[in-house]
Amino acid sequence: MFTILTGSQFGDEGKGKIVDLLSKDYDLVVRFQGGDNAGHTVVVGDDVYKLHLIPSGFLLDSRVLIGPGTVLNPEVLAEEIDMLGNTGVEVSSDKLGIDAKTSIIMPYHVELDGLRESSRKEKIGTTKKGIGFAYVDKIARDEIRMSDLVDSERLMDRLTEMAASKEAAIRELGGDPSIVTDTELMDKYVKLGQRLAPYVTDVSYEINEAISEGKNVLAEGAQGTFLDVIHGTQKFVTSSSTIAGSACANLGVGPTKVDEVLGIVKAYITRVGEGPLPTELYDEAGAHLHDVGHEFGTTTGRSRRCGWFDLPLLKKAINLNGYTSVALTKLDVLSDLDVVKVCVAYDLNGERLDYPPEDTSLLSMCKPIYEDLEGWSDDLTGVKSYEDVPRAARDYVEKLEGMMGVPIKYVSVGPGRAQTFEK
Repeated sequence: MFTILTGSQFGDEGKGKIVDLLSKDYDLVVRFQGGDNAGHTVVVGDDVYKLHLIPSGFLLDSRVLIGPGTVLNPEVLAEEIDMLGNTGVEVSSDKLGIDAKTSIIMPYHVELDGLRESSRKEKIGTTKKGIGFAYVDKIARDEIRMSDLVDSERLMDRLTEMAASKEAAIRELGGDPSIVTDTELMDKYVKLGQRLAPYVTDVSYEINEAISEGKNVLAEGAQGTFLDVIHGTQKFVTSSSTIAGSACANLGVGPTKVDEVLGIVKAYITRVGEGPLPTELYDEAGAHLHDVGHEFGTTTGRSRRCGWFDLPLLKKAINLNGYTSVALTKLDVLSDLDVVKVCVAYDLNGERLDYPPEDTSLLSMCKPIYEDLEGWSDDLTGVKSYEDVPRAARDYVEKLEGMMGVPIKYVSVGPGRAQTFEK
């Protein structure tokens, strides 16, 4: 079975914990796009793991893979491997594989990212980790791949070939071009290549072989649907395609092999950084969602903007991804609110819209049209089954399910494994 899992909103929906929950049923868990601009948190008992590259299935028996559609900062990956090793979790080459075609984030990518964002009059809200510039080089065929990184002679040849253009680009933005050929940094990357060489694999081959052998494969997306570089809220998006279809292209698996597409949906909505968020709240309810939900970005630590559930956006996410089922997370955060609101449509200059406008500037002008639902005061964090969820909270879940037209398969009421159950 081949399952694709994506975030349905602006990221931070709780994908990491759902992947951790499901990975016991999968032989392979594979990351298909993005870089260390993504973050996921996995909580097991008293242990909290905050990761940016290694897929969440690392704690169980799954083999985890980083696909060629990702961009990889090898220093960050080495730090994650060391961090897990220090907690007793060994990530050997039997556990983790990295595709030979994976693009490498170089120090000059990070430098260019920071310089470019600083020069913008209207900020995008980039994490300044070099992700976008690594993808630019991939498209321009000027990338350094994993297969280059693990071969020191090839690595230095590629750097020599590209040094002049990268130095000129940094100089033009007012930066120090010496970072491109800095001896200490290059030595570090050579050593990282030597360390990571045992992890190199052919991800497409591994996945297709696993599927043909009847094994289960889970493809894990990063960020969320509306940060997709094509279909998201341009220009306030990430640099890769975050929707389910890109898993097939980025991993090298034909679409006829997909069996299930699972969407992760937060019971409200959040966004980090710039860009439109039609249901954004600036009142006590917004403060409640932020504080109770501990809404700070895993990668940046930035405060997340919070709003009520946005049905028009979800309708588009369902179309873009083709979800067969949904996992609803953070239902517990809505406790102790007298009224819980759902945005069922937008008002755009007096016209009712049931679906988001294509133009980002128009989306930013949309005013939410709400339907009020009864709140509840019960603490849900100790609930172990859907039958024990209080009636008002179940009404909310079932209302969302009916409006989305996609079955809610899982409900989450906290960060721990035991706090997620089937509906």
